[in-house]
Amino acid sequence: MNRHASFRLILAALAAALGAGCGGGGSDPPQGVEQAAAVETASRKMNVAPLAGDTERPLITLTSPANLAVDLTGTVVVTATASDNVGVESVVFQVDGAQVGLPDTTPPYSAAVKLNLYPAGQHVIRARASDAAGNFSLYSTVTVQVGGTRSVPSGFTRNTTWVTGLSNATAFAQLPDGRLLVAQQAGALRMIANGVLLATPFAQLAVISNGDRGLIGVTPHPNFAVNGYVYVHYTTNVGGAHNRISRLTADLAAGGNTVVAGSELVLVDLPTVIAAKNNGGAIHFGGDGKLYVAVGDNLRSQLAQDLTQPFGKMLRFNDDGSIPPDNPFFGTQTGLARAIWAYGLRNPFTFAVQPGSGRIHINDVGENAWEEIDLGAAGANYGWPGSEGPDNVTAGITGPLFPYAHGEAVPPGSGPGGFFFGYAIVGGAFYPTGNAAGSFPPNYRSNYYFADYARQFVGRIDLLRSNAAYAFATLSGAPVDLLAGSDGPLYVLTRAGVTRISFP
Repeated sequence: MNRHASFRLILAALAAALGAGCGGGGSDPPQGVEQAAAVETASRKMNVAPLAGDTERPLITLTSPANLAVDLTGTVVVTATASDNVGVESVVFQVDGAQVGLPDTTPPYSAAVKLNLYPAGQHVIRARASDAAGNFSLYSTVTVQVGGTRSVPSGFTRNTTWVTGLSNATAFAQLPDGRLLVAQQAGALRMIANGVLLATPFAQLAVISNGDRGLIGVTPHPNFAVNGYVYVHYTTNVGGAHNRISRLTADLAAGGNTVVAGSELVLVDLPTVIAAKNNGGAIHFGGDGKLYVAVGDNLRSQLAQDLTQPFGKMLRFNDDGSIPPDNPFFGTQTGLARAIWAYGLRNPFTFAVQPGSGRIHINDVGENAWEEIDLGAAGANYGWPGSEGPDNVTAGITGPLFPYAHGEAVPPGSGPGGFFFGYAIVGGAFYPTGNAAGSFPPNYRSNYYFADYARQFVGRIDLLRSNAAYAFATLSGAPVDLLAGSDGPLYVLTRAGVTRISFP
C-alpha cells in the first residue's frame, strides 16, 4: 500500500471514531476541546518516515477571510491554496491555536468555522500544509475581528454575580486552601470562603484612600499554611503620607479567617508621596521566594529613571523586608534604592508571576497613547518617560512584550496590539499547564490573561504561539485584578465583586 493510500485510510478511521460532527460540513466543536487537539496530534504522527531525499517544505496561503477583516459573523468558510514539489498530503486549519475539523486532503482546501462559538473581538486563523515526507509548511496567518455579542467562548460559563458586596476593591490573592483575600481601598481586607464574602474583615488597616491611595496590594507568604503570614501594601499618614509594606499574621488556630490582633509588623516605609495618583500597588512573591513590589512614579515621571529613588520601579525584598544582595543595583546604590529590581515604569498597578518558571509580566498603565505588558527582567529599563509602548524604544530600553493603543488603529487592527485598544491595563494571570479537575481546555492553558479597566474586557496572550493575542471575555464591571484559581476558573476582581469564568 502506498503512503498516500495509507494516510487516507487513517483519516477515514479517525473520522469514524470522532463522528460526523467534526467533518468540514458538520458543526465545528467548541474551540479548544480535547478532541481537536487529539486529531492534530494524530495527523502529525502519520508522517513519521520521511521519503528519501525530500526535505522541501510545502507552501500555503490563506485566501479567505482577508487579513484584518472586521465584524465577521455567522459561518465563515476559511480557504487556502497549497503546493509542494511532490504533493500536498493535507492542510490543517486552526482558530486561536485550536484545530477546526479534520485535516483536508483534497483541494480546494477549506474548513467551515462557526464564529458564534467565539467571543466578540480579535481572533487569529492559521493554516499549515504537510506532505508525504513529513515536511510541514510555515503557518499562513490572518488576524480578524469577530462581531456579535458572545461574552465568553462556547463551553465556558461567566458568573458576574459570584460574589457581590465589595466596596472599591483593588487587589486579591488566593490562599492554599482556596479562600480569597480581597483588598478594599478604604483599608478593609476581606475574606471570601466557598464563594461567600465573610461579614468580618480579615483585617482593618488605617489608610489614606483618596485617588489611587489606600490598601492597594496583598499576597500570602509561600509558606502561609504554616506561618500564616500575609503581606499588604497600603498608604498611611503616620509620619506623613507614604506607602508602606507590612506583614500580618493570620490566626490559624482559630481557622485563619481573621488576623492575630496586634500582629502587624512594618517591613518597609517608602518615601513621601506628593500626589494621589500613580501609586502602583501590586505585591507578589516570585519563583525565587523574594517579595516583589510595584511602585508607580507618583506623577513625577523623571523619577522613573532615577536609580536613587524607588518611584517608577519594581522593588525586590527578602520576606523579612531586608534587601537581597544579588539585586542588580545593590552594589551601586545605597539605602532603599538597593531594592530596585527594574525601572522606567509609569504606573505598574498589577503584575503576575508564572508558577514554576517564575516568569514575571508587568502591566504598566500608560499616559498618552499606550498600555503595555512588559516581560520582567533584573536590571531592565522599560523607558518611561522617554518611551511609552512601542514608541521611542532605543538602545538600552526593553520594549513591551505586548502593547495596545488608547484608540482604534486606522485601518482597524493594523497597529501594534491589533484590534485591542483600551485605557488602563489591569489584572494579569498565568493560567497553568496542568490538567486538574475544572481546568480550561488545553489551548487555553499556558496563556497569560489580562484585562482593561476602562473597556471592561479580558484578553489572552498565547505564550506558545508567538504571543498572539485573542479576545476571551467581556465584563459587566470595571476589572482591577485577575487570578487563575486553584480550582480551575479564572477569577476577575471588579470594584464591586468577583466574576467567575469557568469551563464548563
